[in-house]
Parts: sequence; C-alpha cells; structure tokens
Amino acid sequence: MPQLNPNPWFFIMLTSWLTYSMIIQPKLLSFISMNPPSNKMQAAPTITPWTWPWT
Repeated sequence: MPQLNPNPWFFIMLTSWLTYSMIIQPKLLSFISMNPPSNKMQAAPTITPWTWPWT
C-alpha cells in the first residue's frame, strides 16, 4: 500500500515545518500588535440579582 510508505511524505512534512520555523515564523513575530495587552486591572462587574415574580 503506497500510503503506508513514509519516504516521500516525511521529507515534505519536514521541509514544510523547517520552512515555517525558519522563514515564516520570524516574519510574523516581527509585526507590532495593534492592540497590545494592558497591565491595567479590570474592574469587577456589578451584578444585580434577578427578581423573579413568583418568589
């Protein structure tokens, strides 16, 4: 069965993973985020209980 032969597919997977790791990933990580995370603490939301008419 040819699909059980890992010989050509392993090389393709290894080549594509190395291409992603060495070329594409550093280019993507060099972009500056337009919405950087802030260190400001979020205020806890005020929760008002629901008043059920039958209780």
